[in-house]
Parts: sequence; C-alpha cells; structure tokens
Amino acid sequence: MTTESTAVDMVIYHNPECGTSRNTLAMIRNAGIEPHVVEYLKTPPSRALLVELIDRAGITPRNLLREKGTPFADLDLGDVSLSDDALLDAMMAHPILINRPLVVSPLGVKLCRPSEAVLDLLPDPQQGAFAKEDGEKVVDASGQRIA
Repeated sequence: MTTESTAVDMVIYHNPECGTSRNTLAMIRNAGIEPHVVEYLKTPPSRALLVELIDRAGITPRNLLREKGTPFADLDLGDVSLSDDALLDAMMAHPILINRPLVVSPLGVKLCRPSEAVLDLLPDPQQGAFAKEDGEKVVDASGQRIA
C-alpha cells in the first residue's frame, strides 16, 4: 500500500466531532489524497460561497440543513414556508445548522451522507481496505468498493 499523497485539489467542510465527517476524511486520505480541511464551525463559509456550494451540489438550502444537535427546532426551521434566504440566514447565524461533510473535488460537490458517498468524488481508487469507525467494511483489500 502506498502512503504518498496524490496532488488532487479537494476540500472537506469538516466537523471533527462528527463520525460521518471523520469517516469521509479518512476515506479521502485512504485514496492517497490530503484534502484542504476546513473546520467550518471555526471558519464558516461566506454566504456567497455557501450558495455556490449548494448550487454545485445540486441541492437546496433545506437539503443542507442539519436538525440533530442544532437550534433547528428552536428556530422553527421545519416551517416549509420559510424561503431559501431565511434558511441561509439561519445557517450564517448558526453554522452548526450546516450539515456535514460537504466535499469539493474536481469531480463535483457533494454532501457526503453516508460517508461512502465520497467515493464518487475520488479520482483514484482506495489504496487498501477501509472500514468505518463502527467496523462497517466499505472497501476491500484490493481497494474496490464493497456493494
């Protein structure tokens, strides 16, 4: 197995407290890529960048909203009459509302939930077997995705 980093420009909007985010980052690194890691709770994206990422991912602001462990309910963000602008305002005021991990690669932008969704954004095969933190096997020893 090679441990050399591949020169691929990737960004992960990461929360180190989130298992899905940690698993996604580990799979990127298992492909030999060292991404730019943005701890978005410390350094949130600008509104313009967030709008661009949402657009490039082909989702809506509502699709990017995180409910668990956030002020989602307190802010009544489940109200379907709220505009995209109102949801973006909430995410700007409370970055914890931005679901993670959001990954940017030359192959696209994706909210990687579940974490193995990142495999669609990796140009190189995995460099060896990979199992998530909970032990679920995602990639076999030959670097191939397990169906």
